[in-house]
Amino acid sequence: MATVQLRNIMKVYPFVSGEQKKGKKKKTDEPEKKSNLQITDEGVVAVQAFDLDIADKEFIVLVGPSGCGKSTTLRMVAGLEEISGGELYIDGQLMNDKAPKDRDIAMVFQNYALYPHMSVYDNMAFSLKLRKVPKDEIDVKVREAAAILDITQYLERKPKALSGGQRQRVAIGRAIVRNPKVMLMDEPLSNLDAKLRNEMRAEILKLRQRIDTTFMYVTHDQTEAMTLGDRIVIMKDGYIQQIGTPQEVFNHPANLFVAGFIGMPVMNFFDAELKKDGNKYFVEVGGYRVELAPEKEKRLLANNVSSQPITLGVRPEHTDVGDSGVSAKVDVAEMMGSSVHLHVNANGKDVIIIVPTIDMESNYKFGDTVHFSFSGKVAHVFSKETSKNLEY
Repeated sequence: MATVQLRNIMKVYPFVSGEQKKGKKKKTDEPEKKSNLQITDEGVVAVQAFDLDIADKEFIVLVGPSGCGKSTTLRMVAGLEEISGGELYIDGQLMNDKAPKDRDIAMVFQNYALYPHMSVYDNMAFSLKLRKVPKDEIDVKVREAAAILDITQYLERKPKALSGGQRQRVAIGRAIVRNPKVMLMDEPLSNLDAKLRNEMRAEILKLRQRIDTTFMYVTHDQTEAMTLGDRIVIMKDGYIQQIGTPQEVFNHPANLFVAGFIGMPVMNFFDAELKKDGNKYFVEVGGYRVELAPEKEKRLLANNVSSQPITLGVRPEHTDVGDSGVSAKVDVAEMMGSSVHLHVNANGKDVIIIVPTIDMESNYKFGDTVHFSFSGKVAHVFSKETSKNLEY
């Protein structure tokens, strides 16, 4: 229904009275520092240099650890937070100074934010009543939304009589009855248990196919981000780290942070050497040497990358146990059903190896010696100095 453009958006939280000196002291007081957010004379910079173009009907997910600025960014789009710098456009119109009610957006909150004294029907109809929409039209819209979300049977109930998943459906229904240009969702599934989260992720995917709306979705759960988003915006300390499709950020992480944040279990990292021999590149770790794949060599050559110490990244699912490779000692073997997660120690590093149970010849015990290998197609090479992926 709408395009959204964020141009160099910035959010600064000013120091409260008497706090500036205290804030400046913390800037140099490393033991007490609780985050890497930038502190200026004006205050704490929660979001900085945020640039993003969202296409019509696109589903964008902002993901990152707590305190990275993703919810703050969403609240600036909603008009619930003042924009300290930069410009926000919705459908080409500048929205910086527009009131939330004039932005044609709807927001779904983490805690549902339902009116406890109203029925489900009245909760969903409330915003339409405020806009003086005719009763017949309200009834049609509410019942259509209830049918989409499968909550028609709960329309006469109060929120306290509903489960967490049902309440979240009501909160989403209250948002979609308005047919907004942009749907904002701030960690809507974080209060649900694992089974309900899986079910609601599927419901949101179905909902996305049935309503013509642009979505901005915030989560700290990378599984949600990977399954829901057309594109993912990965944030850390108020800055964008990478923007891309789920496959792009998984296969081509821009830096060590993205590589370690996306993927479950997390990527393994090793102290290694990158060796250049003519137009060929090799990685060496623990006496194991692998030639990188041709497409990786081509990108490294284009960037004129030389031989150097690196941080090598390999995902657990891309490792193979065999007779040769890097030597490691087994610490723990976790049975996960279709696979075993081997936690091993290799060259002083904790490493996870995923072994399909169908390939297992015997059980692994504490102290067993194993060897693991990987191909040059799945090796990621990161600069020791900048933490950036040397291919990009």
